[in-house]
Amino acid sequence: MVQVLLIVDVQRTFSPPDWLVEGVRALACTMPSVAIVEHYDEAITPFQRQLGWHPSSADPSLVEADHVFVKYGYLPPAAAIDHLRAMRPDRVLVCGLQTECCVLAAGFALFDAGLNPTLVEDLTVGSSLDKSGNLGRSLWRHHFRNALLARDILSGFVRFDGE
Repeated sequence: MVQVLLIVDVQRTFSPPDWLVEGVRALACTMPSVAIVEHYDEAITPFQRQLGWHPSSADPSLVEADHVFVKYGYLPPAAAIDHLRAMRPDRVLVCGLQTECCVLAAGFALFDAGLNPTLVEDLTVGSSLDKSGNLGRSLWRHHFRNALLARDILSGFVRFDGE
């Protein structure tokens, strides 16, 4: 089974907990990985005007990935989706920050691109609305159904027939 890890917004701007960063790092070193980081440009996305705050204008990923793409807003950039599609994965494992916002937006973009988004449930954290991430996980299961735990992925519990 071809799997790719999509890492969403694991960067200092969003203050990820250490356990999340370490867990994502452990998973990223086992498969191809793509990170998406949020950068700020008010001319592209009106964070300050509409929300009264803004992320950093240049904040790197805290997890080393094979490829890193910059986004300006909630959705992954088209170049990241094109890159993932070109990899032809059986599924894209999604983890990161703001489960009910940017992680969910990535799921919709992946789904609309014909890919199979799968949430890594224990490697995601919600926004200030729901730091537990439970709202985002519920929305994900409702829209995409596919969700796994990192330990099951790492142990090989979830395998493709014939492996």
